[in-house]
Amino acid sequence: MLLKFKVKNYKSFYEEMCFSMEPAPKQKDLSYSILKEHIKGHKSYKALSSAVIYGANASGKSNIIGAMDTFRQIVRRGNILNDEQKTKNYAANALELIPNNVINSACPTEFAIKFVDSGLVFDYKLVVYIGTFLDAKNEARKIVSEKLFINNVLIFDRNENDIELGDNISKFKDSVSSVIFSTPQAIDSLLQDNISSKELFLSNGFKSIVSKKLSDIITDWFINKFMTIYDAGTYRSDISPDSHKFEKNTLSILGFLDEAAQTLGIASNHIGYVYDDNKQLILSSVFQKGEKGAVVKSEVIESLGTLKFINLLFPIVAALKHGGTLIVDEFDNSLHPKVVMNIVSIFHNDEININKAQLIFNTHNPIFLNSALFRRDEIKFVERDDNGFSTHYSLSDFSLPCKKRVRRGADYMKNYFINKYGAIKNIDISPILEKLISSNDFHIKEMGCSR
Repeated sequence: MLLKFKVKNYKSFYEEMCFSMEPAPKQKDLSYSILKEHIKGHKSYKALSSAVIYGANASGKSNIIGAMDTFRQIVRRGNILNDEQKTKNYAANALELIPNNVINSACPTEFAIKFVDSGLVFDYKLVVYIGTFLDAKNEARKIVSEKLFINNVLIFDRNENDIELGDNISKFKDSVSSVIFSTPQAIDSLLQDNISSKELFLSNGFKSIVSKKLSDIITDWFINKFMTIYDAGTYRSDISPDSHKFEKNTLSILGFLDEAAQTLGIASNHIGYVYDDNKQLILSSVFQKGEKGAVVKSEVIESLGTLKFINLLFPIVAALKHGGTLIVDEFDNSLHPKVVMNIVSIFHNDEININKAQLIFNTHNPIFLNSALFRRDEIKFVERDDNGFSTHYSLSDFSLPCKKRVRRGADYMKNYFINKYGAIKNIDISPILEKLISSNDFHIKEMGCSR
């Protein structure tokens, strides 16, 4: 259950950006959207079950999701080196794309996250020095600091030169290696020997020296429950051939998948997977007419919306089943708004969302600016100024000119379009098009367009 995510000096977010999933104080809208988790011996924590992000093109909406995905990938691989595994989020692969490209001086990049899992509250912060934008010198990179709190107790504090364990780490004695308490001097020496300028202590030394159990909980949450999909348009579900015992060159129709697809609408009679000779699962559509039938690749016959829904169905189910936080860039692209609304309502339904899953996505569609669908603190905005710097705020944070907060039940869509909340631009490309139409220098053929 995500509570907060912070980032600083990540692309257009030069100043610290705090994306909060904690409910705004004293706000009464849609109480059913609130998730609650009681921590033994501590207070109960509350979190929003969903959030939708608005902003103009190039405002920085995708940078929020990109920063989450980059942080996830860094923790997953346990270092701040470039990753050879190419993903759509290029900044997660080539970290020299992270720093703000307007600032000439090199400043550290900061990531911080607070979440609840396995009955514990984790607060982890990582500060890294990457260099300046497009500076690909790996040898200059270093981890400036790294800090972990669990249930507000300091577990470790690492800087460039040393690592110290928290004085109250004994509160987690059942999860921490007994050697920590029996030979503290030897452990202190071992900790210092495990400082690597480019390796996360959390993913490496902490696991081997201090607590494999706590490290596994944290890394499992980052890998399996902090679910980031940076480019939903090209996303393909990573269903494993072993997960359903597919047979080679045989069409397998998964009942739940076929039923869900037919509910949305498909061009074929059925939909399933073919496990081919290259050990790849190919989403395939089945056409039946009497005793005859044909199987074709779904991508050549089904709509983009159907294909996207089928691929996103797996992470949606995984989030709901395991209590994950699903974060999707352009989630509603190619999907009908009613489909998206239905999915959002499932995350809001505590009779279905029994494992406290969360859904976060960005969009341009104003139809979700609806007080009956989202709380004011679930509606987020991103705005970019003329200097290229992005800022983020919630509708519940926004102050009107009269210094009053946006009232519950206001016409959010109308007010957004008349620029009451910011995060929108007046756009008119007609002068550009008019100029190109009358220009003799512009030729369709030269632009690679077919007639």
